Amino acid sequence: QVQLHQSGGGLVQAGESLRLSCAASDGSLSGYAVGWFRQSTGEEREFVAAISWHGGNTYYQDSVEGRFTISRDNGLNTVYLQMNGLKPEDTAVYYCAARETLTSKIAGVYEFWGQGTQVTVSS
Repeated sequence: QVQLHQSGGGLVQAGESLRLSCAASDGSLSGYAVGWFRQSTGEEREFVAAISWHGGNTYYQDSVEGRFTISRDNGLNTVYLQMNGLKPEDTAVYYCAARETLTSKIAGVYEFWGQGTQVTVSS
């Protein structure tokens, strides 16, 4: 059982940056693939980025490729999402999620979820 706790997020202007963190408590993240998802009001939860358990493989949604970077520090049991060049359309509640096997872009296959954190980008 892994409990995920998110931090970061907030209100920024377009073009600015934020870093989200996803830390595991009561367990280790080192054996888990981790994904970031986001959900805007009235929309489905969508894939943003994912990283393999060893950190050697990363995957991104096309709209964030080149602006967002997912990384992990297994020693700190933490995964990060660095978001640069934020746009108003990035506004959403962001969630991290973990699963024991391979990375996936499908939210439904992730077993453990963080509490969500709001990111708001003003124009």
